[in-house]
Amino acid sequence: MKTVLVPLATGFEEIEAITIIDILRRAGAKVITAGLEKRNVIGSHGIHLVADSVLAEEMDKNWDLIVLPGGVPGTPNLLADERIVKLVRNHNSTGRLIGAICAAPAVLDKAGVVDQQEITLHPAWADRLKSAIYSNERVQKTGTVITGKSAGTAMEFAFALVEALYGKDKVDEINQGVFARL
Repeated sequence: MKTVLVPLATGFEEIEAITIIDILRRAGAKVITAGLEKRNVIGSHGIHLVADSVLAEEMDKNWDLIVLPGGVPGTPNLLADERIVKLVRNHNSTGRLIGAICAAPAVLDKAGVVDQQEITLHPAWADRLKSAIYSNERVQKTGTVITGKSAGTAMEFAFALVEALYGKDKVDEINQGVFARL
């Protein structure tokens, strides 16, 4: 079974987080959500989510994929947590998949894992990139890094994650239940 970690910072974008979690679980992944400090995490639009765990309990585990939802102030909260930056760096050094959507690809940039690589993110955050190359694509896959542009691309992004973990046939299978793709 593939394992996925989805860290949740206060102010996470709900559409992105829930879509990612749901689609990956439908695909058969063991998805663990982890609040940065506590299990009860409030999203950017006031939706409360009870995470499976807290980040401190998940730091030393190996994951097939780590995915960062965006949102404001979710992304600034991720950027301010050095544990997240360290987690991203360490995970990337193993050559395993990493994903981030909306503003959260800025965390990948801060961690130095997308130097001179094309990534997409919310256009309002593009000028904040230090070393990555901004792509205007809705979903961008560069090596083991998958990025999504915004909440409006959450389903496409989630399917890209499923395809990277399980292949296109699994995407087609999941789509038969949700009819997100034509």
